[in-house]
Amino acid sequence: MAGITPTEWWELLPAGIRELADGYVLQDARMRAVRTVFEAGRARGLGLADAQLVVHDRYLHHGDRIARTPDSPLDLNSLAALASGVRGRVVAIEAVWDGDTVHDWFVVLLAVTADPTGDHALAVVHRDAAVRHLGDEDLCRRHPSAVAAERAGSALAAHLAVPFHFASPHTPDDEAPRLHA
Repeated sequence: MAGITPTEWWELLPAGIRELADGYVLQDARMRAVRTVFEAGRARGLGLADAQLVVHDRYLHHGDRIARTPDSPLDLNSLAALASGVRGRVVAIEAVWDGDTVHDWFVVLLAVTADPTGDHALAVVHRDAAVRHLGDEDLCRRHPSAVAAERAGSALAAHLAVPFHFASPHTPDDEAPRLHA
């Protein structure tokens, strides 16, 4: 069934599968929608890349109706306000990689504290949010989440007069060495 358009694939899916996939799209659960479409269409020859295109078309179809998760603020004033509200004395700002099946790789900005010791998430920087934050600038082939988190985290650390740590700013690595308060 080569040469089938995403719209044609969509129409070949049973109504219940289309409703389920659209429900995931409207919840901004892209990977769940892709999995649903892929698994339901695989027997008919729908490949993973085609399933991704079908879901992309559904995102375009629904547009502003999608309940997107709000972006974490990356401006210095907001991050400083969040850092001032954590329990404990902030001793460092750290950026760490994380990932999931919904958002792929992203970076979490943390306030590392002492008295009591802990990590406090200040911002989660997903790719789309980072691209919106950075605009059209050249990213030097780096992941946009890393660039945005490094800039925001460095500025916050300087503002708070504490170190900034990002063990793997050039390559996603959720097992990179961490700071310990």
